[in-house]
Amino acid sequence: MRFDVGVPNTLEHLDVVIVGAGLSGIGAAVHLKKAVPRKSYAILEARETSGGTWDLFRYPGVRSDSDMYTLGYSFRPWPGAKAIADGPSILDYVRDTARDEGVDAHIRYDSRVVRAEWSTDDARWTLTLQHGDGTSQLTCGFLFMCSGYYRYDEGYTPDFPGAATFRGEVVHPQHWPQDLDYAGKDVVVIGSGATAVTLVPAMADTAAHVTMLQRTPTYIAARPAGDSLADFLRGKLPAKVAYSILRWKNVLLTMLSYQLSKRKPELMKALVRKGLERELPPGFDIATHFSPPYNPWDQRFCIVPEGDLFRAIRDEKASMVTGQIDTFTETGIRLTNGQELAADVVVTATGLQMLVFGGVQFVVDDREIKISEVVAYKGMMLSGVPNFAASVGYTNASWTLKCDLICSYVGGLLAHMDALGVDQVTPRWTEQELPDVPFLNLQSGYVLRSVGEFPRQGHALPWRVHQNYILDRKMFRPGPAAFDGLEFTRVPARSSAAAG
Repeated sequence: MRFDVGVPNTLEHLDVVIVGAGLSGIGAAVHLKKAVPRKSYAILEARETSGGTWDLFRYPGVRSDSDMYTLGYSFRPWPGAKAIADGPSILDYVRDTARDEGVDAHIRYDSRVVRAEWSTDDARWTLTLQHGDGTSQLTCGFLFMCSGYYRYDEGYTPDFPGAATFRGEVVHPQHWPQDLDYAGKDVVVIGSGATAVTLVPAMADTAAHVTMLQRTPTYIAARPAGDSLADFLRGKLPAKVAYSILRWKNVLLTMLSYQLSKRKPELMKALVRKGLERELPPGFDIATHFSPPYNPWDQRFCIVPEGDLFRAIRDEKASMVTGQIDTFTETGIRLTNGQELAADVVVTATGLQMLVFGGVQFVVDDREIKISEVVAYKGMMLSGVPNFAASVGYTNASWTLKCDLICSYVGGLLAHMDALGVDQVTPRWTEQELPDVPFLNLQSGYVLRSVGEFPRQGHALPWRVHQNYILDRKMFRPGPAAFDGLEFTRVPARSSAAAG
């Protein structure tokens, strides 16, 4: 089955369109190329460069918050010595993969998808693309969104009182000015997540002093930047064999940490505290600055490679302040308790703006789709939306682990459609009422601000999102139940045209 048989069309037509040329989109292209090599495809990228997140974020110290043996692709071993890698190394890895697999030639830059209209009569999507010089259209048989779930053009910054009076510089990590000079200056980093704990030690060696100002603490733990087992296996086993061992080892350790956090939260809190006591100076106020009011993994856990944040605190190059902002002043920030924080530079590491499926407007047979009123099938397709999938990673483990499973499944799904000779596949939610279970299970601020815009999930398979790699491997693997809940159809008009 090819999606372009039997229907006249003056627009360019492709079998598959992948949206996004970042870590997910490049991986999707490689998986599909291997599963259905005869299908035509393009990768549409809204920006002028590939790499997605790893090209966009250029703040000091930018790095992965997951180990590269699980954040890396299943089909391409991570070549670096560090398990927690810096952003430029990850960007090189993504681009090298695209080049070596030959998918970089299929990337079309400056091509933002703003509207996708499905026609059942034609069994195809018509995509409206926005470019710097206008708009264009093309059609495709299958639409695969790999654009992540946050806005690339705008981060989240609260409306801070008095910010206009501040005489220093205010920057957001998502739009880091490469000429920012903070040498010998007082810096305040507002935030407590992965970006903040990365920035503080990275800036501390150059700045006069860096203060991490947080409203609420986060669970933070140190871990080695390298992997002793990887060092041992390197050169002793073939790279792919060693990579598989390391991948499974880290998958199981991450799952153990998550399950322990959920089932024995007090034990996990105690273990985290013991680690902090080893890393921080004697008498440090752990209760105030490192004891969140929620349980571990209600929000994402922060990892500090080689304990660099704690080392900056021990060396008195950085400090922690926990409190509420009253107002910015001309020379810094005043807290509600009256404390004044002097600052020449303020970095608002205050989070992301969520954007569901790249903000694309979806229409199915002239009916606009409201994403919050559909149910996610296996966390990657949408009820009532034909020939569509999205690569969305884990919130409690490495993003790519889930994306690899989804991409492999989509490749198998397209091959299965070819074998059946059908044009259309649609997840069908058969219950009368929509479920009330949110798509994302984190309590992070950036998630709570936008969770109502995401699809819903059901209470049982295949409509349930597990956030569990082992269970998901079972759910996505080939077999009699692989496509339960999906409706496969053939367009009669196209079949007749093909026969004639």
